[in-house]
Order: sequence, then structure tokens, then C-alpha cells
Amino acid sequence: MRISKKNICICTINKGDTDLGINDHGKLLMYFLQQQNPSWKQQIENSVMLGPTIDEDNLVADDVSLEEALTHFASITWKVLFSSVPPASYWGGYPCFVISLCYIGLVTAVVGEIATAFGCVMGISELTTANTIVALGTSLPDTFASMTAAKTSESADSAIGNVTGSNSVNVFLGLGLPWVIACTYKGNKMPMQIHEVPSKGLGFTVGVFLVVAVVCFMILVARRIFIGGELGGPTVSKYVSATICISLWFIYIIASIVQ
Repeated sequence: MRISKKNICICTINKGDTDLGINDHGKLLMYFLQQQNPSWKQQIENSVMLGPTIDEDNLVADDVSLEEALTHFASITWKVLFSSVPPASYWGGYPCFVISLCYIGLVTAVVGEIATAFGCVMGISELTTANTIVALGTSLPDTFASMTAAKTSESADSAIGNVTGSNSVNVFLGLGLPWVIACTYKGNKMPMQIHEVPSKGLGFTVGVFLVVAVVCFMILVARRIFIGGELGGPTVSKYVSATICISLWFIYIIASIVQ
């Protein structure tokens, strides 16, 4: 069983053999096994520990670079906070799912408040702030999840499906649920008044988004026809496709700000 990029050792585990010893090889193997199904205590310890990590290839990377160390200490508060989420193996994973959703809502609220305050101080309109800072803060996790899916999945379905699925949740649930709560609250507080929230340029930004989204899907369809896959392919084609998609995002942001 290979557990390290450095090929430190080859371990053969026989049935009934539970004594791994106290040497470094045994500790490395024990660490690997703990990461596959960590306990709640182990999960919290891992959040503050700067040490070996398990990469996407299920290999132990025991070297810690300066960048990894700085990133660890910069985000240690969030790591400790999120380590309080019960492991997915506990009670069928339902507590992990529910508490994770609550934490996502909490972080989204913090990002929204900070972005609003930043926009107010800098004199930036709410629409521009929402299209840039808030959108980046809520969508970057989806971006990294899609990147991981693109590297590990056999097809592009997981990577692209994650993007479309997360945005459908943002649009339908992210709009529908607040509207229901606001209308219910206003209806009980002021029964004789109609609850209306006028838009300011929303139609223009949605129109621009639809145009650039159609162009993006045309690129994916063209890649499927001429290259044989939505992701990857020859070096020139994949960099050109990535550049065009990133340019579409800048076009959308610039058009929204100018409007």
C-alpha cells in the first residue's frame, strides 16, 4: 500500500496484526488511517495542526511549504470554527449537512455585511458591490469545488453540474425564500399594504448575463464537437477557452458597472 510520495515504506497489514509499533512508519500509517474516517476530536486537532496532509491522490504529503504555513495561520480561525461540524460518518451525516448549511448562511451574512460597509465607505453602488465582492465571496467555494471535480472526476459532469446546480440554488432558493419571509413579515405587520421592492438596473444586468452565458455554453458545445470534451484538450485550445470564459466575466462586470 503506497501512502507517501516519498515511498517511505511498503506496509502489509495482516488480519489480527494491530501492533504498528512506535516508529515513524507506524505513525505515518496511523495518521493516514485516521484521515480516512476522522473522529470529532481528530477533526478538531487537524484544524490546528500544521503537518502532513492528504492530497487528491490519497497520498500523504509530509512537506509543509512556506505558502501552506502562511495560509494555515491566516485561516486557522475559520478552520477551528468549521471543525465543530460533526463528521459525515456520525448519525448518517444529517447533523453534518444541517450544521454545514447553517455555517454557510452565517458566512454569507458576514460577507454581505462587510461588502455593504465597504461599498458605503468607498462610495460604490450596491449593485456593483453585489456583482463583484458578494458574488466572488459566495461563488469562489464553488469554483474550487469545480476545480477539484475537474481534476478527480472521469467526466466533466461533476465540474459543470456543480456550477449550474449552485447557481440554480442561488437564484431560485436565494430569491424565493427571502421573498416568502419578507412578504409574510410585511403582510402580518401591515396587512393593508402591498410589499414591493423596485429594481434598479436589474433587467440590464440579467440581460447581459444571459448573453455571456449563452456564449459560454456555445464554447462548451463547440469543444464537445471539435475536441471531444468540454474540459482539457490540446494546450492552445484549453487556454483559449479559459481566457474567453474569464473575459466574459469581465465583460459582464464592466457592463454592469458602466450601466
